[in-house]
Amino acid sequence: MTADPHPAQGSADSTVVQVILAVALGHFLNDLMQSLIPAAYPLLKDNLALSFSQIGLVTLVFQGTASILQPLVGLYTDRRPLPYAMAAGMASTGCGLVLLAHAQSFGIVLLAVALIGLGSSIFHPEASRIARLAAGMRPGFAQSLFQVGGNAGSAIGPLAAAFVVMQRGQLSIEWFAGVALVGMALLWGVGRWYVAVGAARALARKSRARTVQALPTATVRIGMVLLIVLMVSKFVYSVSLSSYYTFYLIERYGLSVNQSQLCLFIFLASVALGTIIGGPIGDRIGRRRVILWSILGILPLTLVVPWLPLVPSVIAVSLAGMILASAFPAMVVYAQDLLPQSTGMVAGLLFGLAFGIAALGAAGLGVLADHWGIVSVYRICSVLPVLGLAAFLLPDLRD
Repeated sequence: MTADPHPAQGSADSTVVQVILAVALGHFLNDLMQSLIPAAYPLLKDNLALSFSQIGLVTLVFQGTASILQPLVGLYTDRRPLPYAMAAGMASTGCGLVLLAHAQSFGIVLLAVALIGLGSSIFHPEASRIARLAAGMRPGFAQSLFQVGGNAGSAIGPLAAAFVVMQRGQLSIEWFAGVALVGMALLWGVGRWYVAVGAARALARKSRARTVQALPTATVRIGMVLLIVLMVSKFVYSVSLSSYYTFYLIERYGLSVNQSQLCLFIFLASVALGTIIGGPIGDRIGRRRVILWSILGILPLTLVVPWLPLVPSVIAVSLAGMILASAFPAMVVYAQDLLPQSTGMVAGLLFGLAFGIAALGAAGLGVLADHWGIVSVYRICSVLPVLGLAAFLLPDLRD
């Protein structure tokens, strides 16, 4: 990408699509590498004789590392921007992949995924802040485009695992460290844009934010607490699919590993489609409505999934994933509207909570799967969207 897209220089309200696309592509590469972790779980489980509880602990370490650090990174970069931090995050992820490829013990696997989680904690809040900065008056569009890059990467990960890692073995994971090098070069260019143009836009937006009357503290608190409740509903159900869907399909329907990976790809592709839809619709009709209908609206689908035959089940899961995914871009922008002077911290907080909730959910679901079976876990998770009723209480910021 070029370091000096001229439309950005005229006004902080203009939308710099080149920068948003570059950050979205970086998100694609980042999440492609990270999605190799859950996609390779069946291989690691066999090679290292891991239990479901240990699989859950791997997810806990990976996502927990990112969860704890992301808000701190976002808070720091709001005050002291680090233009080249995203490239450094890619380097950490690449090192983690190399270590994971050569891991011969459970402890080394945990260290490898912690490095990958560190890379994620550096990348996500800063990338989301840059996307918001380049968005101008279209924050929902920018957040959706940014997030769909990550969803697309997450969808390609299982295919890469099925056709490369599962065919050639654990050592082939290190091949994907080359993706980190490409991401480092791309995001270095984004850093150059920030130094040349973005920093001035950031100052202009902060100056404007100081002149706008702040929302009442009670409104901000209520909004953030309700968002956390809704994120529990969304991400525990989502992690039940991203971490255990292949095991569920194998046990429930007798699919092969490769067949289950293709079903996981269909689900993740639907998630990517839903993410594209959520942000632009939120720009038009309001974030609150998108959040409400996307989380609560999947309840009829999730309730019937555990009782359906294979093909209808895959279709229902994919539709639920698409509808549910439309919520997160709206959640991020809604939270940034609550705290407009701390967009990096807010993004880091929500991404961190997403990772943390998913990590704890994965660990808990792994323990339940060991004791009660994976099919029972999906019956329990089917009622989680009931928490979406909390969206009715979200303050309407358009008022």
